Amino acid sequence: MSVPGPTSPDGVLPGPPLGRGAGEPTPGLRDASPDEGLLEDLTVEDKAVEQLAEGLLSHYLPDLQRSKQALQELTQNQVVLLDTLEQEISKFKECHSMLDINALFTEAKHYHAKLVNIRKEMLMLHEKTSKLKKRALKLQQKRQKEELEREQQREKEFEREKQLTAKPAKRT
Repeated sequence: MSVPGPTSPDGVLPGPPLGRGAGEPTPGLRDASPDEGLLEDLTVEDKAVEQLAEGLLSHYLPDLQRSKQALQELTQNQVVLLDTLEQEISKFKECHSMLDINALFTEAKHYHAKLVNIRKEMLMLHEKTSKLKKRALKLQQKRQKEELEREQQREKEFEREKQLTAKPAKRT
């Protein structure tokens, strides 16, 4: 592969050197192999390389700079969107935690009502047990009184029988 020499000012490559027609071999090229003598054909001036590089850069650099700026803007927009998204996520978490708190308050009210009912039942049971204790005490006192009366009745009967029993007469 050969690199053409410097171009003419209008950008058209010059034709074959004067005095040579189409189909005539170019001096310096050998017929044996296309790769042979490649280095000899690649003698390019530094100025041409610089001009080609500048032309390439001037052609693609504005597009690349615009693309770079567009990517920077997109990156900034992504950062803003990510921040906004994080804020929205935190708001949803707060809402969810508020729902949890509301559920806890509802549950607390439910258990408070249960405690109030249990307390009422305990007070009622305490009153019933107090009444039962008083009744039991009265019944016990009544039984003791009845037992005492029975005992006294027995003693009276025993004394009466004692008095009714025949006593031997005393001899004097």
